Amino acid sequence: MNLTSPRRSTPTDEDATAPVELPHVLVTVAEDGTLTATVDGTPFPSPDVSAWTRATFGSLMDAITQDRTIAARVEVRESDGSVFTDILRTRKPRRAVASSETPVPETRRSRHARRVPRLAEVTADGFVPGEDVAVAAIVSHTDATGTGEARAIIDLDVLSDASTHEVILLGRISGTRAVRRLP
Repeated sequence: MNLTSPRRSTPTDEDATAPVELPHVLVTVAEDGTLTATVDGTPFPSPDVSAWTRATFGSLMDAITQDRTIAARVEVRESDGSVFTDILRTRKPRRAVASSETPVPETRRSRHARRVPRLAEVTADGFVPGEDVAVAAIVSHTDATGTGEARAIIDLDVLSDASTHEVILLGRISGTRAVRRLP
């Protein structure tokens, strides 16, 4: 094996490459709710003459991450001294829809995909505008020990069961938590 020869690259090499360092986004919140943002120490001004605000936090994050195509480490420093950090991940690319001219063979999976989903809406407030909110299904409860430790044993078959009756909404930046009962 020749160690000095260059490694051949395949088309998937570029797709699978992740940055060694994530951009560091620092957002500082002023008393009046205006935001100043820097990316790796460089100021990130608003594209128009107005200032970034809490209400435009989502737009700010979309602008910095180029509509979530770039992952970033975000640190929000509130005017009261509290600090929140999170990683904004990229969105998964959507697969292209097959054109109507190309026949797609019907499979068991595609027949199953046609079922009408049963949906329930769960809402809560108190989150930072634009922040990533995790949704977790509650499958069981446990008690904490006298030392404050908790232990849960989860039946993995229950995770696919439709008997979940509560969910948690968890703000990844604000830490806001809301437990809601499903209808």
